[in-house]
This record gives sequence, C-alpha cells and structure tokens, in this order.
Amino acid sequence: MTSTGLAPETAAPAGLAGATALTARPGRPARPAWTSAPWFLLTVPVLLAAVDAALVAKGAAGWEIALSGLATAALPLRRRWPVPVLLLVLPGTFFTYIWIAPVVAVYSVAAQLGRPRVTAVCATAFALVEFFHWPLSDHPLAFDRDNALYAIQSVMLAAGPAALGLLSRTRHELAVRLDELTRGQQRENRLLTERVLVTERARLAREMHDVVSHQVSLISVQAGALQVSTPDPAAKDAARTIRELSVRTLEELRQMVGVLRASGVRPGVPLAPQPRLADLPGLVEGSGLTVATALDPGCKPWPEAVERAAYRTVQEALTNVSKHAPGARVEVRVSAPGPCLLVEVENGPPTRHPRHPLPGGGHGLVGLRERATLLGGTLTAAPTPDGGFLVRAELPAA
Repeated sequence: MTSTGLAPETAAPAGLAGATALTARPGRPARPAWTSAPWFLLTVPVLLAAVDAALVAKGAAGWEIALSGLATAALPLRRRWPVPVLLLVLPGTFFTYIWIAPVVAVYSVAAQLGRPRVTAVCATAFALVEFFHWPLSDHPLAFDRDNALYAIQSVMLAAGPAALGLLSRTRHELAVRLDELTRGQQRENRLLTERVLVTERARLAREMHDVVSHQVSLISVQAGALQVSTPDPAAKDAARTIRELSVRTLEELRQMVGVLRASGVRPGVPLAPQPRLADLPGLVEGSGLTVATALDPGCKPWPEAVERAAYRTVQEALTNVSKHAPGARVEVRVSAPGPCLLVEVENGPPTRHPRHPLPGGGHGLVGLRERATLLGGTLTAAPTPDGGFLVRAELPAA
C-alpha cells in the first residue's frame, strides 16, 4: 500500500500513455519513478507487515509468532495467488492482532482478480475474523454500543482495501483502454496520411503525364515532319531516332500513370514488360552516344528488381551524359563480383559545351539512390579526377 492507496498491484506496462496521463495532475509535481517500480510496490507492504508482526510478537506465544511470520512470509506471493495468500494470512489475524498483512491481502485480491463477488467474499471473511477475534470470550454477543462500534470498525477495515483494490484495477484497465484507443487513433492517422500521399502522388502523376506527354508529342511530330522534309540522310536517321524515342517515352509514361491509376488501365490491354539486363544493348545503341560496353552480369539469374534497377541506372547516367557532357567518351561496365551486381557508367570530360543546356535538378540520381537503398545496395555518383563523372551502383542479389 502506498500513501495514496491507488497504486495498482500489477505494474502497468512500460510506455502506457494513458497511465501516465492518469497519474499526472496539473499543478502538482510528478512522483519519482521509483515509487511506481515493481520492486517498491512489492517489498514495502511486506516490510510494513513484518514491522507490525514484530510489534505484536512481544509477549506472544511461539505458535502465535509462527502464524504472524507465516502471514508476512506469504505476502510476496500475493500477485500470483491472491486468494490462497489471504487464506494463509487469516489464521494469524484471528489469533494475533496483526492487521497490515490482511489489509494488503484483501487489496491484492481486489486489484489482481477484479471480481467483485470474490472480493466481497474475501473482505467479508476478513471482517468476520477481525470481529470474532481470539479469545472469543473477549467479545460476547450483546447488542451494545461497544460491539456495534467494533463491528463498524471491522467492516470498514475490510471494505477500505477492497474498494481501493477495485478502484486500482479499474484505473489500470482504463489506462490500458486509453492506450489502445491512442494507438488506434495513431494507426488511423497514419493510414489517412498514406492515403492522402497516394492520392497526391496519383494527381502529380496525372499532371506530369499531361505536361510531359504534350511536350514529347510535339517533339515526335516535329521529328516526323523533319524526317519527311529533309533530304539529308543523317538528319533523316536522327529524326527517325528522335521519333522512336518519343513514342517509347510516351508509352512508358502512360504505363506508369496507368499503374498509379488502376481505373486508367484499359481491360484487356497488357502492360508493357519492364526493362531487364538483356535490354541494355538496345538502350546503349539508341542513346546516340559513343559508348564502350563491358556487359558480363554472370550466369546466375538476377532478381527482376535488381535487373530493372541496373537498367534504370544506365539509362539515367546516359541521359545525364547527353545533357551535360556532349562528345564525352562513355564506358558502361556491368559485372558480378561476388553476390552483388556492379553497374558502372563513367564518362570523360565533355569535348564541347552544349549549345542549349537542358535543365536538371538532380532528382534522377536521388531516385536511383533510393531505389538502390530499398534493394539493400548502394549508389555513388561523383566527379572523376580527369573532369568526368562516375556513377557506380552495387545491387545485392538477395
């Protein structure tokens, strides 16, 4: 029993926000943490009962001292077996004048079990043992004022700890319920946030599709017109390549938006296959750059996500070379040293400055780094000593 009388016999689980909220009161300093520690709540009542039994033992017979000691020794087991502990305490209460041990035992029955009927029976048994005390000749059954006051005292002595135990049990259950409600509300807020994020991403994807598809469509139309009108074979081939890349970009963009918007995918129309390592030669050939390749991914099959990440890494690196390092030499190396797939795209310094620099915010490399991190790998992108640039990705097979 603590000074407030409201500390639950069962220690509340750590991290219960509800329990903290119920114990903290505005305008009052918080209690020290050790006052609610399990060892404190377990040992303090036992020490008080031992002191009470020691005071009663003065001048008592040996068997009475043994009953008092048994009552005190049984108290540490009150959390696991509250009713048997009370039954072991009652003989010492009947034959001696100890009262702290039975009060703690009745409180434990109410706080541990939380059953009003069992608590009422145990409290009644304690009240009867306290009223009909040994020797029985000291309390003759007479309807007088002394017996009435002693009966009221016995009832109050038994009802007090029982009521406090039930209150403590209820308070603990409310704290657990409040914690469950708080966690449920946090989970609902998290789900709502994720839903909002998904909706916003879908909206941004639609807007990106509308803007990018319009611009790429214009590029494709202009390239088609140039392919028809120009007499220069080199310009005609370049225009055809631009038109093919534009059409491919539009198709991939529509497929990506279709994945984000399930309602936008037409039934019966299969999605385009995702790029793999086998598609790297075609990517390099269609980049329009002078690229030296060394593609040796090994004989073992790689996960689809790893192959797709490797393809996107080479694609983004070649795009950056086209934008920022025109005329530079490019080397694409894919190897399998151990359990990781190593992808390296290195370019030298540009041989000329781009006439019309294209905008770039570095989001492509950020996306590649996030993709590699999700796979458990790493991606580094840094300038080389000769003025070029190196993109290096290590993608584990697991």
